[in-house]
Amino acid sequence: MPKIAEFYGIAIYMYYRDHGVPHFHAIYGSQEAVIAIPGLRLLEGRLPPRALALVRTWGRLHRDELQRDWELARSRRVLRQIAPLE
Repeated sequence: MPKIAEFYGIAIYMYYRDHGVPHFHAIYGSQEAVIAIPGLRLLEGRLPPRALALVRTWGRLHRDELQRDWELARSRRVLRQIAPLE
């Protein structure tokens, strides 16, 4: 499970074996959420409201890079790191 970004205690992962709608995983403490790349909607899990807002802000800024990493993961290639939210 490659970590592609980390900011404010939130780790962002993308898994090679995932399928379905392009998405990423955000982990904050013991909570995890699955976020769709298109629309940045919550698909599964939960995060505290503030953490979810930060993840969505970051996702809007890096949507093209997230989509690129999703495509790399589908072809089992090395994922690229994405800049954190500052």
